[in-house]
Order: sequence, then structure tokens, then C-alpha cells
Amino acid sequence: MSKARLMQGNEACAEGAIAAGVNFFAGYPITPSTEIAETMARLLPKHGGKFVQMEDEIASMGAILGASLAGSKVMDATSGPGFSLKQELIGYAACAEIPCVLVDVQRVGPSTGQPTSPSQGDVMQARWGTHGDHPIIALAPWSVRETYDATVMAVNYAERFRTPVILLMDEVIGHLREKVELPEHVEVYPRRKPKKSRAEGYEPFAPDEDLVPNVADFGQGYRIHVTGLIHDDTGFPSGSPEVTEASIRRLHEKIARAGEEIIHTESYFMDDAEYAVVSFGGSARTAYEAVRMEREKGRKVGMLRLMTIWPFADKAIEALSAKVKGILVAELNYGQIVHEVRRAAHSDCKVTLCGKYDMKSFEPADITSAIENMIAGGNV
Repeated sequence: MSKARLMQGNEACAEGAIAAGVNFFAGYPITPSTEIAETMARLLPKHGGKFVQMEDEIASMGAILGASLAGSKVMDATSGPGFSLKQELIGYAACAEIPCVLVDVQRVGPSTGQPTSPSQGDVMQARWGTHGDHPIIALAPWSVRETYDATVMAVNYAERFRTPVILLMDEVIGHLREKVELPEHVEVYPRRKPKKSRAEGYEPFAPDEDLVPNVADFGQGYRIHVTGLIHDDTGFPSGSPEVTEASIRRLHEKIARAGEEIIHTESYFMDDAEYAVVSFGGSARTAYEAVRMEREKGRKVGMLRLMTIWPFADKAIEALSAKVKGILVAELNYGQIVHEVRRAAHSDCKVTLCGKYDMKSFEPADITSAIENMIAGGNV
């Protein structure tokens, strides 16, 4: 481990990206993610990387996709309004299988909303924001150190599956400062390389055994056609229903077959729990304290924290709902993840929402009151 440092969540995100091999960042400043761009602008040149401030959010997304196709590991950072603008090109990256990481440090919306205030209102946008059938991976860290680790993980997943990965932070974590010790070395997934030469019949989008293609970087001597149209293994558009069905199924299966390996959760106080809180990101920090306080009062309450938001932790929620009488979902929005919890939970387990959308973070009392109301059988 390195020497202990006082570090902000946004700074840890930038340092994690560089540790994972990111060497190109294009972005446009937007609260509350701006410190990520500032840190990348300061550190990337020292590591041989390139930082470009683009004229807007759409151009930023286009720039990182171009750099990724040319062989760079790439990242962009934004907040809700900018995230919305990037959605068409996120879909392009999913279809063309371009590795990239998008950081969304969430703030209150809709529209410009409350730019400096915390929210977790983009979780459904992360999953369904771009059009069409597509998979997505989204991670939500709850501490400064985990932000560093999750960023490394996001870069590795982007490269491994050749897909866009969303780091779904929130203002609480982005601006939180904690003492951290960063690892001296991290495991880095390398850029995938072709296993055949052109003479051997190389097709850039032919799937490997893990269903992910080994697309050559531009400039390596291969002829590659990249398009957002549904395409066959050559990369050229196809109007075939069979190719369309197989292509969309493979995009989903290449991530789905990884299964529980990429779905990360943590449980607290669950050995004898009769009720549970489900939370994620900055809200999970307050939820943990609320559960601890309820334990001191003698109430058998536990907690499940989601670090992987997408793919959703269906098995973990199903197992949780089989164990407890009720689940409280604490999230900084009008109610988004709660619907996924209800879908995955057994029907005889009551799932209630503790939502907050007044531009303030949770206080422990917000959640303890909701827990006690749930146990008493009231509506939250």
C-alpha cells in the first residue's frame, strides 16, 4: 500500500482510471464532476496520456470513441444533463463494441435541477437511456477508496467485454474526502488483440470463445469497418433478420454469461436479521449508520449494499427476500431501484421505499424512522 492520503472521491476516480491504463480523456466541465477533469488534466500528461477539453458533451463522447478505436483506454466524466446528451453515442459504443468508461456524478434533476446537490436519479437512465435493446454495466461506489477500485474495475470490464461501462457516482461520494491508502499495483485487463492475420481470414467482429470480438485497433494494418448499423462478423451492415437477432443476443450474452462474477454486493448485520435495508452509493453510508442505530435499540435489522447496479443483483435480492419480513429501499430519488427490488423479491416480502428528493442527503433519522414504520406495518 502507498502512504495514506486525504483524497476526494472525484480525485480517486481519476487516479484509479490512470492506474487502470486510461491514457485519453475528453470532457466538458460540469458540476459536480469537474474535479475529475481537473485531475486528469493535471496527471495524464505526466503518464504520457492526453487530455482534451471539448466544446460540448456530445463532442466529448465522440472523441473518446475515436481514441478508443485507435487503441487508447478512454474515459469521460459528466453529470445528469451531460449524460443525457451522450446517450446516442453510448448506444453507438454498445452496438459497435467500443470499450469506454463514462462517469456520471449524479445531481438533482430534471433538466439543470440543483447543480450542486446530491441525487441518485440517473440509475434508470444508466440502464435504459440509450435506445434499443442493449446491455450495460454500471457500478456505484460508496467510499473514496472504493471509487478508486470501482474505476479500475470499470476500465477492466470495458476492455474485457468491449462495451461502455458506467461509473454511477453521486455528489456525496464525488465530493467526499477521506483518508485512503491506494494499492501500489492493480490488475489491468489488456486491450484485446486479433488472433488471426488478414491472410488467415480475420473478421473483426467474429466472436471469441467468450462471445467478445477481438477488434484490431486502427492503424495496425487491418481493414476494419465500424458502424452503428447492425452488422455481421465482417463489420459491414446486414439487413438479415437472422444476423440482427444473433447480434443483439450476443451483445447481451457476452455480459450475462459472466453472471455473478460482475455483480458485487455486501451484507451487514444479516446473520439474524428480520428486516433489511437495501441501498447504494452515498445513501448506503447513512443507511449503514441507521441500521447500526436500530441494532442498538434491539431491532433485528440488516443491510444489503449494491455496488453493481446493472446487471441487477436479482439472486441477492431474491435470497434476501426469502430471509426477511420486509425490505426498505433507501435511495435519493422519487423511487427507481425500489421497482427492481420489488421485481426480484418474493411476493410475500413487503418492499417499501424511503425516497428523498429535496436536494438534501439522508440523515440517519430519515431512515431509522422509515425502518420503524416498516416494522410497525405502516406505509413509508
